[in-house]
Amino acid sequence: MTQQNHLRGVLLASSACILWGISGVAASTLFINNPHLTAMWLTQVRMISAGLILLVWGMVAGKHPFKIWHHRHAAWTAVSYGLLGLIPVQLCYFEAVRVGNAPIATIIQFLGPFIISIYYFLFKHVTPSRIELIGMIMAFIGTLLIVTHGHLNSLAISPVILFWGGLSAIGVATNTLIPRTILPKYGALTVTGWGLLIAGLFLTLLQPMWRVHLTITWPQLGLLIVIILLGPVAPFLMFARSLSDILPTTASLMDAFEPLAATVFSITFLNVQLTSFDFIGGLLIILAVMALSLNTHKMLHFLRRRRAHSSS
Repeated sequence: MTQQNHLRGVLLASSACILWGISGVAASTLFINNPHLTAMWLTQVRMISAGLILLVWGMVAGKHPFKIWHHRHAAWTAVSYGLLGLIPVQLCYFEAVRVGNAPIATIIQFLGPFIISIYYFLFKHVTPSRIELIGMIMAFIGTLLIVTHGHLNSLAISPVILFWGGLSAIGVATNTLIPRTILPKYGALTVTGWGLLIAGLFLTLLQPMWRVHLTITWPQLGLLIVIILLGPVAPFLMFARSLSDILPTTASLMDAFEPLAATVFSITFLNVQLTSFDFIGGLLIILAVMALSLNTHKMLHFLRRRRAHSSS
């Protein structure tokens, strides 16, 4: 791997995460400018549109996306991924953005990797390493600062924001864990495309989007296109391409650019006011997740060794 390839991979991964952050700010702008818009409607439109784009891209690229339905386990996993992974990670995130703002919603969602660590500890009996424990403490303190602003007897943000943000963080965990068994065989393009489409169509059964009467202006339509293309589509393709140039652990470190981008663009274009507690708390959470990402390859190596030992 040349230095030029490594730089290209870093730029692609970081740019993808910045686009994810911009997508959250665009959603926040859309909610502000159109009070009748719901997170449910926006999530449906985004999921169905992005899912179709990714599946068509997969067919053009020769990935044969329909093969996943030839195997029952893969099909059920794709359905579970859409319903239990993508719906909470997107619908709950947009709800947190709607009732709060993009920076806080993104930072709370950023706690998802620690939920994965807790899952491995409880169900896989993988003891957290020292750096993971330090990271969890840092993330807890960071979250506490954001939620209370230093006043432990009161909340500085609405419990509703904390509720939806917490569910979106759980969604990050399920979104990561559920499809891991079928990704190597069918590819991220196929699995993500079907997951998005299934999730979006399921949400239309709960609340058909064509029954929602909305007036969308041309600028708002532009924001909607940004949310679709700069949300799941373009960043996904860029992030997937970066993995051919850099290690997954290096790519995961670039995730820190998402809350940073959401914060910078919200302050610049939406005049969102964040306190010093929000900045310090967000920085602690970002540093904690970066430390966890550096340790991820060690945990995966341990799991592979243990699996090999148990099968021998």
